[in-house]
Amino acid sequence: MSAPLLIDHHCHGLVTRELDRTGFEELLTEADTVSPLGTSLFDSLIGLAVRRWCAPVLDLPGYAPAGDYLARRAELGAAEVNRRLLRAAGIGTFLVDDGFRADELTTVDELGALAGADARRIIRLESVAEAVLGRSDAAGFPEALRTELAAQASGAAGCKSIVAYRFGLELTGERPTDKQVRFAAGAWQASGLTRLTHPVLHRFLIWTGIDLGLPVQFHVGYGDRDVDLHKADPLLLTELLRNTESAGVPILLLHNYPYQREAAYLAQIFGHVFVDVGLATHNVGFRAGAVLAELLELAPFGKVLFSSDAFGLAECYHLGSLLFRRALAEFLRAGEVPSADAHRIVGLLARDNAERVYQLTTRRRRENPPAPR
Repeated sequence: MSAPLLIDHHCHGLVTRELDRTGFEELLTEADTVSPLGTSLFDSLIGLAVRRWCAPVLDLPGYAPAGDYLARRAELGAAEVNRRLLRAAGIGTFLVDDGFRADELTTVDELGALAGADARRIIRLESVAEAVLGRSDAAGFPEALRTELAAQASGAAGCKSIVAYRFGLELTGERPTDKQVRFAAGAWQASGLTRLTHPVLHRFLIWTGIDLGLPVQFHVGYGDRDVDLHKADPLLLTELLRNTESAGVPILLLHNYPYQREAAYLAQIFGHVFVDVGLATHNVGFRAGAVLAELLELAPFGKVLFSSDAFGLAECYHLGSLLFRRALAEFLRAGEVPSADAHRIVGLLARDNAERVYQLTTRRRRENPPAPR
């Protein structure tokens, strides 16, 4: 039985420039820079995973030394490395957040072309709001934001909030009034800050996405050092989740590590909450099975999606896919799940849940109606 093509419901573009060792290692980690104290990311589980699983795709033996791997990468060139590793990942659809360092990365369409796959856009809410606030006064901001987001929504699969980075996840649940939004927008503009930090504005963005019927993704847990990890616990979203459930719009909790059990609980008790362990999957290497198993302790199988959260390096796509598949197979074997049930569960996590949550089949039909007879 062939493995199903995955839907990667949260990811980013790739760098196309050639990378030296420092540049490569900086993209392997969530740290801002490689440590100056002599450590190496190759001496970690993700480094071992690159040498074990990515080296053969580049015609090297598994566990080839790091120096040999980087030399072979340079010999092939970034374009060929990206093409090989993306196509080895077995991903058929990419949902791409293009709102972060977009000038350094492939576009949504370029990523899809490299992989020979479908690619759709995820709107980063804060990027849209900051652009609108840069050209609008506070009085006109609520309507200007609604207009802009509606225009961008027509070609997008969903939207994403990074409030975890800007304020934390402890948001009150009520929808803000336009008066409150105007006041918050004016206060933010007067502050001179470049990044959106006001909780009222974040709540307004989330509710605007919900009003448009867009699935709303939240960064949760593990990320770079801009996030205060204790403020990124998904349980802090409980009040907001209570208030948004009746809207019937999916909420996607991304990454979640080290809060995967808390996220699983929320997915079980709230009908509109869905979860993944992307980003962690490739970072924890051969321990991916333990992380996924903890998510699946409580999360219903119909509530779990695959994501890589790959950024910059095609290695992260390949590892995210391969380690997810191995982790899921390990979980099902441990449970002695009958083959028919296992096949159905794999289909749910690999593709079916994402198809349903993001209405991908429906959106394709709308965008590509049948030719008239």
